[in-house]
Amino acid sequence: MANPLEEMYDYERWATNAIIAVIGLVSAGIALESFDIENPLSDFLYDYYIDPVLQESSSDAGYNIPNTLTYAILLALFAISLAAWLRYLGIDPSDAALLALMPYVFWAALGEVIEDASMFDASLESYFVSPAIHFQTAAWVVIAGALGYRIANSNYDSETQSSKAESIATVLITAQIVIYYTSVEAGGVASSSDFNNLPMLFCFIVALLLPTLLTNCSLFDFTVVQRTVFLVGLGGCITLAGPLIAFGISYPDGALGISEGVTIWPLFVVLGLPALLVYWMYTNGLPAANQLSEAGHIAGILPSGMTDLEYEEWESEEKDLIESLRMKAVMASPVVSLAVAGQFLDGIATAIGISEFGYGEKHVFSARIIDVFGSPYGFTVIKLLLGGLIWYFFAIANFEHRQKHLRILISMVILTVGMAPGLRNVGRAALGV
Repeated sequence: MANPLEEMYDYERWATNAIIAVIGLVSAGIALESFDIENPLSDFLYDYYIDPVLQESSSDAGYNIPNTLTYAILLALFAISLAAWLRYLGIDPSDAALLALMPYVFWAALGEVIEDASMFDASLESYFVSPAIHFQTAAWVVIAGALGYRIANSNYDSETQSSKAESIATVLITAQIVIYYTSVEAGGVASSSDFNNLPMLFCFIVALLLPTLLTNCSLFDFTVVQRTVFLVGLGGCITLAGPLIAFGISYPDGALGISEGVTIWPLFVVLGLPALLVYWMYTNGLPAANQLSEAGHIAGILPSGMTDLEYEEWESEEKDLIESLRMKAVMASPVVSLAVAGQFLDGIATAIGISEFGYGEKHVFSARIIDVFGSPYGFTVIKLLLGGLIWYFFAIANFEHRQKHLRILISMVILTVGMAPGLRNVGRAALGV
């Protein structure tokens, strides 16, 4: 990177080195265990991390304090490190990047609900519990993004690049259909004579046709990379929706000893209220965001080449304009509104799942909050307050130009840790599993 402003920060180097060190420790622990060499590293690794994941598909082992804290720290380190590498590769850091990644939040949730319904066979079920599901989701993002990046940096014209991106998306969607439908068909649920496969066939066809159907769609002005990632994720969502729709149609009143029947109203509440919140934030923040945009600024992002210290010392009418509008302007950004809505969604889904459907909270810190309030709806209130803090953080934070990728990833992390479990909870409640 020739431009000093594009060089890695010290904290980005530290984050990258820390992740490499963790990978090394995990690899060493697994290797020592495989050779039956007694050691405290392997014991700790398997007791607190690996065994809970392997056991969850059958016994819902849940989380413990060490792995919960570790996952949180590693997620933060990964976001910091990834931001540096995305900047190095020249990946677009606009809000469109977050929208391109949104389908994967739903993808992970849909996959977990399929596993909750015991629809996967033994070969895949352990890959659809947390945190393994998130690594699997990331793998599809990386594969789609890498192939899209290769196309974007080719010598083809824009029309040919778009065509190749759609072809790649079709191939990767097909791969998902083959992998996941094969496992579902081999599972005990789909093999039942009462199971209706037609919804799976319908979703199969729609997912395959998706890239072609969206050929002439602008898709939020996506780049080639973003378009490829988005299409693969959305096609995957449609693919994974197939078994769940089939399950609900086949067993609306409950069956197989794993379902209490289909209940639709939680979907409208849990998805509808956060959607209204996003709409309210967008409409209220848009005038201020447009005014800033006309002046050449984005709320929370400093002008190119300006550091946070330089901005603090800057005195001008331009800065006065930015400061007068930023609190409202950030609400129009998906980076902020979706992150806030994700936390709200999780709060509603958790409360409904516990109070109306008798579910329990397996995350240790969330369970403690519910115990303190004495009601799961207290958790919803806390999530709303957290959403307010998220808005305030983005409203006052000054991201330097080379931190734009970090801004997107911070939002994605906040969005994922809230919305993904919330979507899983409401999916389980809707199917009664």
